[in-house]
Amino acid sequence: MSTSTTRPAPSSTDGAPRRLLLIDGHSMAFRAYYALPVENFTTSTGQATNAVHGFASMLLSLIEQEAPTHVAVAFDLAGGTFRTEEYSEYKGTRDATPEPFIGQVELIQEVLDAMGIRWLTKDRYEADDILATLAATGQGAGMEVLLCSGDRDSFQTVTERCTVLYPIKGVSTLRRMTPAEVEERYGVTPERYPHLAALVGETSDNLPGVPGVGPKTAAKWIAQYDGLDGIVASADQIKGKAGQSLRDHLDDVLRNRRLNRLLTDLDLGIDPARDLEYLGAHRAALTRVMEALEFRTILQRAQRVLPFADTSDHGPQGSAAPKGPAAALEALAPAVLGHGIEPGRLAEAIQELADGALGLHIIGDLRPGLGDPRLVALSDGERAVVADPSLLLPGDERALGALLALPLTLMVKSLLLDNDPRARWVGALISSNPDSVDTSDCERPVAADDFGGANDCDDSRMGVTTD
Repeated sequence: MSTSTTRPAPSSTDGAPRRLLLIDGHSMAFRAYYALPVENFTTSTGQATNAVHGFASMLLSLIEQEAPTHVAVAFDLAGGTFRTEEYSEYKGTRDATPEPFIGQVELIQEVLDAMGIRWLTKDRYEADDILATLAATGQGAGMEVLLCSGDRDSFQTVTERCTVLYPIKGVSTLRRMTPAEVEERYGVTPERYPHLAALVGETSDNLPGVPGVGPKTAAKWIAQYDGLDGIVASADQIKGKAGQSLRDHLDDVLRNRRLNRLLTDLDLGIDPARDLEYLGAHRAALTRVMEALEFRTILQRAQRVLPFADTSDHGPQGSAAPKGPAAALEALAPAVLGHGIEPGRLAEAIQELADGALGLHIIGDLRPGLGDPRLVALSDGERAVVADPSLLLPGDERALGALLALPLTLMVKSLLLDNDPRARWVGALISSNPDSVDTSDCERPVAADDFGGANDCDDSRMGVTTD
């Protein structure tokens, strides 16, 4: 993703950088839909996913590049709003929703849930109003705000602390609309952009403007008469055909201004600083959703880019606190390749683990000849190292390969995840001295070539085991 200006550093009154990323869900989903050919993004079950793919890719890029501390996405609801109650033809000229797009917003919301990102709707109001309210509240709390939307009405939210990220090429290229950028492009300040839009009209919203009045004339009037109120008060003094056209369509202008004003005081019951902090994705849920969508590459990107709120890769949310070896596993503070371990330095991280037997855990497809591990974890009982194989550099591969070449004794029964026989968690012990490994707790330790098959060891033994 590219942007037209350099990203400013976030700041806050308490010294800790707090950056609130707000996204117009429907606006960006539609942009993604039209940017990617639907015939290239359809699952084996026939579900179109081009809007979901584009939206997820854009979101990952924003999180990676902008490093938000707080995130929220707003969506429109079906049915009318207070704007259609006043003007039934509002947005009335828009084409019907394309058939392949139907259902993709719900899939995007499932992705957001798995990513741990809050999304919001509100009856009778548009996503724009939700975002404008959150932007105003966030700035009031000292946060820097980034608002990603393809709706030009959002330009009125632009301030020194709120930048609109406006798509100019699909959803991959965003222009940073700062106060200076808005004024350079439209000749008015951000707070007066809706004055200009009221005069010129907005085709996409079916709000007709004043015939014969374009952006340049509108901007000139706004400067000359100090805003739209001054223009209305001085309408009789404006000469020529443009002045007469203004007088003839003054009711349209006033209606346009009422409808294009974004609300900043909705009762959302949300404190952005408290309720929208981004704590990370849910690994198991994210894997499940991405695999259902057949988004292999997006999943790999997400595993590299996103922080994770959970340290457990299996088991239902809200389950009882683990005991015994599993509790020891939960207590670990894992160092993750790409997050805490720089790619290419896996060997150093492994060397920091204690000598002796190490616990090994692998997530992925472990069938003989078809192996496709998604995560590899090692632990000495006090520390853990986690690596996504897709991120391994040659040196990392050599280090991991050398370790796995040591004598291997499987100790733990394969545990099926989500009833998918391809997804298994296998626990093992790696030791340079296999005779020192105590296998008495397992009914039948198995050989390394049994990978992918079940053994008879009790599932409860899946935890961190050391000498």
